[in-house]
Amino acid sequence: MTTQARRQKGATSVEHRFHNAQGAEVKTRDEAFAAQREVSAEAVSASAKLELHNGAVTFAIEVKYNPNTYPYVVLGGRITSGICGAPWDITGGHLGETIRLDAKNPAGPGTCAGTITVVGEYQNPPAYRGTYGFNGATSSFKHTTVYHC
Repeated sequence: MTTQARRQKGATSVEHRFHNAQGAEVKTRDEAFAAQREVSAEAVSASAKLELHNGAVTFAIEVKYNPNTYPYVVLGGRITSGICGAPWDITGGHLGETIRLDAKNPAGPGTCAGTITVVGEYQNPPAYRGTYGFNGATSSFKHTTVYHC
């Protein structure tokens, strides 16, 4: 046992050291997390590209999500092609062991559906297998949604 280990073994008090997000040492826990309180939701987001495949149909999907949550909370995004009235706005959902994407047609439910919901379960290689549906339904069509970096 080293001298340092012997000192630590016999010590009863523990000194806490705090670091902020940039790695600088600060005096208190509150100081360490202070900058996060001032960060906008836009700054705490990442993006992913997905492709939903259903036979001859392929939807190109761009998702913005919060990487500090799990399952990852979907903040927004777009379905950019492959669906009537594209682009569609992604309004919410999550990514994790399961996927749920809710999107709406910004043009409204004219000749196309007004909303779409995609659900599925994670599988390897990185993809989701599940179903999707329109106007509140979630199980009308089968899909495999592939993750692209």
